[in-house]
Amino acid sequence: MADIASTEPTHPLADTDAVIDNAEEEEDSEILLMKKRVEEMEREANKLRELQSAAEKAEQSAQGSEQVPMETEEDKAAADARSIYVGNVDYSATPEEIQQHFQSCGTINRVTILCDKFTGHPKGYAYVEFAEPDFIDAALAMDNSLFRGRLIKVTAKRTNIPGFNARGRGRGGYRGGYRGGFRGGSYGYNPYRARGRGRGRGF
Repeated sequence: MADIASTEPTHPLADTDAVIDNAEEEEDSEILLMKKRVEEMEREANKLRELQSAAEKAEQSAQGSEQVPMETEEDKAAADARSIYVGNVDYSATPEEIQQHFQSCGTINRVTILCDKFTGHPKGYAYVEFAEPDFIDAALAMDNSLFRGRLIKVTAKRTNIPGFNARGRGRGGYRGGYRGGFRGGSYGYNPYRARGRGRGRGF
């Protein structure tokens, strides 16, 4: 009689334990990978925050270095001494056109068209600041000259008294502080950007 080979039966729980071990190992590796990814994302976020902070500091530093010191009363008086008042200016005139009209008189630092601070509409007069007081005489000779179909009025600009504008009225008008217009012959702003927004050119 042939011997029957004996085989040991495989316990079903052993296979289950092996599957569970493999699943736990895979889960642990996935968790480790996720932790690594989270750490990498945190490092990248920290780098971005540092770069943003550095950029903000650099911008603030640049803005601080570009700040223009406020004009003193002496500076304003000196500017007035080389400036003219131009009246009866066409309401649609631009600083560029006024600069071209007076450019033959000498180098112009800036042109300021006065606007109503509530409506933003031009008031019909302007100030022209020259680089030198000697250019004023040539500019005054252009009194009653024709500009955009109108005879303009050209006079020397009065030195402003604190709290009063050039016409002798109280606060609320032009107070001698130039804003915008020409500086060194370059155009510093869009002359009509403030129209209808409550503040006009020259403020």
